[in-house]
Amino acid sequence: MRVVNDPSFGVDAPVYVISVAAELAGMHPQTLRQYDRLGIVSPGRASGRGRRYSMRDIQTLREVQRLSQEEGVNLAGIKRILELQHEVDQLREQVFHLANELEAARRAVSPRGPRRPPPRGGGRGGAGGGGPPGPLRTRTRFRYGVGRPTPRAGRRPR
Repeated sequence: MRVVNDPSFGVDAPVYVISVAAELAGMHPQTLRQYDRLGIVSPGRASGRGRRYSMRDIQTLREVQRLSQEEGVNLAGIKRILELQHEVDQLREQVFHLANELEAARRAVSPRGPRRPPPRGGGRGGAGGGGPPGPLRTRTRFRYGVGRPTPRAGRRPR
């Protein structure tokens, strides 16, 4: 038999019945049921359809209580805050994975030997001459005197 504090359970394991979760969160069980109905905290379900809360759920319940009592945020605001926090967590995880993929791709294309500085001068590169070509420069033509200085009154043009 595994103990609930065993690290193999993890913070997402739904192990606490509603009465224990309510006591750990410092709330009444009916409040947890209401939060479940509103979609603020959605616990796992046991085979008999009983709610089972994880340690992450209990931490969320504590955060809901803090936002409600200390910050004065209503339940709709709390739900939106939690949704945005979840979205930020997902985006951070995505950035982490993309950064790892980018680093792996850079290692795959980099030379195996010692790194040499890029060549100087020559080529059509940007300011340093060693990178990709810079923007093409074209000569602008003026028609009908547009863009040319106009003579001042009383002076002849040169």
